[in-house]
Amino acid sequence: MSERKVLNKYFPPDFDPDLIPRRKQPRNSQQVVRLMAPFSMRCNTCGEYIYKGKKFNARKETVDGEDYYGIKIFRFYIKCTLCSAEITFKTDPKNTDYAAEHGASRNFEPWREEQAGEEEDRLAKLEEEENNPMKALENRTTDSKREMDILDALQDIRARNARNERLGGSADLLAKLDMEEIENEEDLERKRLEEKDEELVREVFSKIPSASTESPSETVTVKRKADAMEPSVHSLLSETSRSLLDLKASVKPPAAKKVKKNTLGIKVVKKQKT
Repeated sequence: MSERKVLNKYFPPDFDPDLIPRRKQPRNSQQVVRLMAPFSMRCNTCGEYIYKGKKFNARKETVDGEDYYGIKIFRFYIKCTLCSAEITFKTDPKNTDYAAEHGASRNFEPWREEQAGEEEDRLAKLEEEENNPMKALENRTTDSKREMDILDALQDIRARNARNERLGGSADLLAKLDMEEIENEEDLERKRLEEKDEELVREVFSKIPSASTESPSETVTVKRKADAMEPSVHSLLSETSRSLLDLKASVKPPAAKKVKKNTLGIKVVKKQKT
């Protein structure tokens, strides 16, 4: 029994490949290929959007009578995913892209418009330089000046990088020291402002002008609540409460009863005369 996956096949000694009959095909036959949509498009029949990367079983053929400097141009046939209308597009070797041909319109892509505008500007500039030699000289001078500026900036960057490599870790150390100095300065400034505010508070709340005296020069010292002496509890009570407390303190409590035991173990209680 032979193997299911065979890589090497047996060829008899008398095998001659020239004797194999050739299959006759038309000159421009179509081939079925598997491809993905090269760009986003919209079907002209039903308006369905077909996004870039959608996979299709397409038919490929060579376009007759069209090429770009000997490069063949191929045409692809696909069907709309909604209405099955035929859509064709072909290769564009000039712009290394694809071009929509029939059945669908390509969606707007702003970067393609930008590239087209840059290409038009370049062609207009070349045409202007051909007709005006002085303009060509000015453009060359401007381009050379721009190149010199770019080279100078690049040289500065290289010199800075080389200096940093020579210094090694000293540059990082200096940067850390600078950051520490900045932090110390900020702390000192914050501390100075706090001391200034505290001094201003002490000046405002330490002395105020006396309202009872006629001369404004006399002042009265004002103490803070934390510095003042706390009053006693007795002074905080009302007159009635103080009198009741004094009366209660003046009344003597009754004497305790004396208990005496006789020889028979009977308790004899004697009341003390008041």
